[in-house]
Amino acid sequence: MRRVLALMAVVVVVLSLFSGVAAAQETRTGEAVIVGEDETVDGDLRAFGGTVVVQGTVDGDLTAFGGDVLIEGEVTDDAEAFAGNVRVAGDVGGEVGAAAGNVTIGEGASVGALSAAGGNVAIEGEVVGDVEAAAGSVSLGPEAAVGGDLSYGGELNQHPDAEVAGSVSEESTSGPVPGPIGELPAPPTWLGPLYWLLVNLVLGAILLAAFPWFSGDLARTAREAAPKSGGVGALALVGIPIALGLVAVTVVGIPLSLAGFLLFLVLLWVGSVYGRFALGAWLLSLADAENRWVALVVGLVVVALVGSIPFLGGLVELLVLLLGLGALVLVLYGRYDDARAREPSATA
Repeated sequence: MRRVLALMAVVVVVLSLFSGVAAAQETRTGEAVIVGEDETVDGDLRAFGGTVVVQGTVDGDLTAFGGDVLIEGEVTDDAEAFAGNVRVAGDVGGEVGAAAGNVTIGEGASVGALSAAGGNVAIEGEVVGDVEAAAGSVSLGPEAAVGGDLSYGGELNQHPDAEVAGSVSEESTSGPVPGPIGELPAPPTWLGPLYWLLVNLVLGAILLAAFPWFSGDLARTAREAAPKSGGVGALALVGIPIALGLVAVTVVGIPLSLAGFLLFLVLLWVGSVYGRFALGAWLLSLADAENRWVALVVGLVVVALVGSIPFLGGLVELLVLLLGLGALVLVLYGRYDDARAREPSATA
């Protein structure tokens, strides 16, 4: 699910960078972006803010990126949102595509179709067409009405009074996969984790080969100052998106903010791999051994194995990310500080 959300975030950013800027398209940014109750936006609207609220009408598509997105009025076409929370309490004529911690189609709301990825997806109103939901939990309230098919991934909680006109199916890799020469065997469930293990191994090998001294300093920092590294990682994880959001308040800052979000996603990936490397180096040190390549493999394998455990795996992966991200920031800042300290002597 984390990879799905990250992928959708990248898609939203890339589409924002490269989509056409037609005259009928409007962009709004700010801490709070609000379409007033008596206001009508003629054409598509792109909104970037801490909170995005549509109380009036968007006569076109809505693309929203923020902490909270609330649609109380009407969006005549499609609505796409990447946010912490997405709630539709009004009408969306087209499809709602959402990646969020919580996605809610409220009671009395009506949307054309729903495609959502999140921690929780709740349907309490009407979905005219199909629903595709990938979440930890998918719930249908007593007033929920789905006019098409419902396909879901995760745990489904359906009230007895909820109506689904089409089929209800759980997305699974246990069955055959259609292919051009007939049905092909489904890939085993362990193939996905193995693929990401190998991808992270390749990235880690590149980092260790290209920056051996830097990587060694980072592992030592993570081991000797683990609480500080974790704290700095938590601050970076929360603070950087907030700072980028503030940069996006001005029209001039929008391109910088979007590019910054892309770099931030890369930083998270590098930090997570370095966190695994630091964990492996610490485990080797307990056996009085030291080998950066073995440390990388050990860290990746241990986190991959623990990551398969429900709840505990997610918690461990988060802690490893915070450790690696914080140590990465500390070492980068230390190198920058050393460079500044040497500047006067170099120019003397």
